[in-house]
Amino acid sequence: MIPNWLDLSAVVVGAFAGVLVGQKYGLDLVGFIAMCIICALGGGLLRDAIMQTGTVYALDSELAIPLCVVTALVGFCFPTTMQRFPNLYEWVDMTSVALYVIAGTDKALANGLHLPAVVLMGTITGVGGGILRDVFLGEVPHVFRQSNFYALCAVMGSVTYCASMRTTDAIQTISSALTVAVVLVLRQISLRLDLVSPANVNLEPKVVDTGKKAVRKIRRGARKR
Repeated sequence: MIPNWLDLSAVVVGAFAGVLVGQKYGLDLVGFIAMCIICALGGGLLRDAIMQTGTVYALDSELAIPLCVVTALVGFCFPTTMQRFPNLYEWVDMTSVALYVIAGTDKALANGLHLPAVVLMGTITGVGGGILRDVFLGEVPHVFRQSNFYALCAVMGSVTYCASMRTTDAIQTISSALTVAVVLVLRQISLRLDLVSPANVNLEPKVVDTGKKAVRKIRRGARKR
C-alpha cells in the first residue's frame, strides 16, 4: 500500500481543487466545505463502495475529513492569493487526479484484482470526485463531455503505475512520480495541440455504403461467371 503521507497529500490537493471550485461558483462556507470533501474524498468513496473490500478511507482516516475542513476554511477566508493565478485550477485539478489514480490503482493491486479492474478502479478514483462535483453543481460531468483528454489521462496514469510497479521492483516513489508526470504531460499536450475526445461519431453511412458496394461487386462477379 502507498504510504499515508501520499494519501493525505492527495486529500489536501483535492480539497484545494474544491476551494477553487467554491470561489468560481461563489459558494458560501458550507458550499466550500462540501466541495472540498467531495473533490478530495469522492473518488475514494466511489472506489471503496464498488470494491467492497477493506475499509472506507474517508471514514477510516482520522485526518482526511479535518484536512478538508481546514483547507476549506483557509480558502474561504483568504481567497485573494489564489485568484492571482488564472491557470491554477487546471494544474491543481490534474495533480489531484494523478494522485488519486495512484491511490486507487495501488489499492486495487493490493487486493489482487485483475488488470482491467485495476485500471478501472484507478480511473474511477481519479475522476470520481470530479464527477460528484459536477453532479452536485447541476452540470453534466466533465468526463462525459468532449474535452482535452481528461478521463484518458487518468486511464493512462493507471496503466503507467501498473507497468512501472512491475518493472521497478515495486519502488513506489518512482512509480508515483512517473504516473503524475504522464497524467500532467498528456493533459498539457492535449491542451496545447487542442486534442479533444471524439463526439457525435456516425460511421453508419460509410459502413452501409461500403456494404452496398461490396454486394454490387459480388453480383457483377456472379453474372460474369
